[in-house]
Amino acid sequence: MFDTRELGRRPGALKRVSRSVEAPRDLGNEVIGVPEGAPIELDLRLESVMDGVLVTGTGRATVKGECVRCLEPLERQLDADFQEMFAYPDADARVHEDAGDDAEDEEDTLFLEDDLFDLEPVLRDAVVLALPMQPVCQDDCPGLCSDCGVRLADDPDHHHDAVDIRWAALQGLAGTVKDGEKDNMGGAEAGVDEKQEK
Repeated sequence: MFDTRELGRRPGALKRVSRSVEAPRDLGNEVIGVPEGAPIELDLRLESVMDGVLVTGTGRATVKGECVRCLEPLERQLDADFQEMFAYPDADARVHEDAGDDAEDEEDTLFLEDDLFDLEPVLRDAVVLALPMQPVCQDDCPGLCSDCGVRLADDPDHHHDAVDIRWAALQGLAGTVKDGEKDNMGGAEAGVDEKQEK
């Protein structure tokens, strides 16, 4: 929660705020996010305008997660920029007139309560949107071997002698034919040719 009373509802009044806050629960997605209780450094610019307070700022935090290719843990610095208008409660009527009573605009409008505003929903949206959807430990991470699961970055020469499944049945057949059988087959074919000539 942040206090705007010092601005005094004077359009053009400006206040800069720097504060460190603890990260709320579930600030991230399934793969990467800000751990609960980790510090988030906020640099804010609060500007009084006709209908409320315009808040512009940046949140900086360390995010932790795992690489989507090799599942190794990773840690990064994240900067999330945001800008949001918090309307005065008595500006409610003017907001309705300007918006033409659009229900969606009404739901999206954030209001000051007793000259205080709650930055958490705005910060949450900004951080989640700034997070990478597919975080990787390094841009050229080769991932894991699809056959055995070994991490390919640790063993660049790792490979398996792949057998084309279309030929796998013939490999078993080739092992059952013995050299003598090949000769007999050759002799049988020759005998057939002789009979056909007679």
